Amino acid sequence: MFVDVHTHVFHPRIAEKAKMRLNEHYRLPCRCKGTPEDLLMRAQRCGIDHCVALCAATSAAQVQPCNAYAGHLQNAYPEITAFGSIHPDCEDWKEQLDRLRVYGVRGIKLHPDFQGFRLDDPRLWPIFEEAQHDFVFMIHIGDSLPPEQNPSCPYKMAKILDDFPDMRAIAAHLGGYRQWSHSLEILVGRHVWMDTSSCAAEIRDDHLREILRRHPRDYLLFGTDYPIRDPWEEIDALQRRTKFSSAEMDEVLSNGTHLLFG
Repeated sequence: MFVDVHTHVFHPRIAEKAKMRLNEHYRLPCRCKGTPEDLLMRAQRCGIDHCVALCAATSAAQVQPCNAYAGHLQNAYPEITAFGSIHPDCEDWKEQLDRLRVYGVRGIKLHPDFQGFRLDDPRLWPIFEEAQHDFVFMIHIGDSLPPEQNPSCPYKMAKILDDFPDMRAIAAHLGGYRQWSHSLEILVGRHVWMDTSSCAAEIRDDHLREILRRHPRDYLLFGTDYPIRDPWEEIDALQRRTKFSSAEMDEVLSNGTHLLFG
């Protein structure tokens, strides 16, 4: 089974607004519609069998509706595994985790840059403690600010791994979007999954070579960052940049199956 572990889909009522926010933040045009139907059509076209759809609430008030939508995706689309959301401002976070369990959602997405908190916020630690055995965490890492100023960075991710060594965590964007030198310093080679989303177009050749050389291949996952990227184009771009053989590319596309389904 080939898996895209990093996509975002939105309810039709907010899809255009959500894409506009992505455009404003990253100054990258969203190439796709951002709906579940469009995602699955594009995935099928390039041989991807299953997609992880990530939801992230930008405030505590949005956690419940965000997770209800994740539950809808999880149960309405067999080809989608949905990740829900949590926020450190959310006082009823334990109840929210229970709701995710009821929905059958077994993943949580954290995007500190969009959600408005720091990844080293101590209020996250009780959440990690409670959730680590039932949920896979997808955590956005990196951006254009220096690591000490950035809400997320490889060093903050490394601290979480130190304190929760059994956590199943994916450090998105090869462990640090636009912070790949720091990912190489502190994350690469550790017990953490990394996805390739939004990397092929920007990462330097030397950083890419070193990450691929030093990080365990079975901890490397394929991700597109749909709707910013089209799956077909991202597979092609990644294979050209990595120079993976067809067999190596198939291995990376398949690794998400082992993490998600055991």
